[in-house]
Amino acid sequence: MSERRTQMLEAAVRVIAQDGVRGLRVEKLAAEAGVSTALIYYHFKDRAGILRAALGHVNHRARVYTEPADGDPRAQLEQMLLAELQDVAQVRETSVAWGELRASAVFHAELREPLEAATRAWNADVAELVRAVDRELDCEAVAERLTALVEGLSERWHSGSVSLERARELLTGALRDL
Repeated sequence: MSERRTQMLEAAVRVIAQDGVRGLRVEKLAAEAGVSTALIYYHFKDRAGILRAALGHVNHRARVYTEPADGDPRAQLEQMLLAELQDVAQVRETSVAWGELRASAVFHAELREPLEAATRAWNADVAELVRAVDRELDCEAVAERLTALVEGLSERWHSGSVSLERARELLTGALRDL
């Protein structure tokens, strides 16, 4: 991916995290990225293209910081999921943007397929680790419950309904039950 395109996608994630999907205006994105609106349209064609590309970029960012280190599968699983609940600017921004994009898929049908594919890939990664922990479990169902829990806890943390410490404690407790 070109440096310019990455710059525009980083700006799109910032704008979505700050103003939501409804607040994403091409003019604002161009100003945030330091480029012309024509360049935005050249790379993404339209607003829907920006949203799809931003979703892919958010997913890529999350995969980078959640990649589990080598070691015990249970520890890898815990590290991967807890990485989503960190008080780190990029993690918070990525998580908020993901939540905004997920919520907007209710109104933007063009986001549903890429969102479902990204969710399916995340569930598959988690299921693989769950399988390494205990082959007797319904690994796909456990993975889906765990990723949904992470998303819900993240949303509650970002909205101030639960502290980060409590969110991490609840997730760790769910993992202990495996």
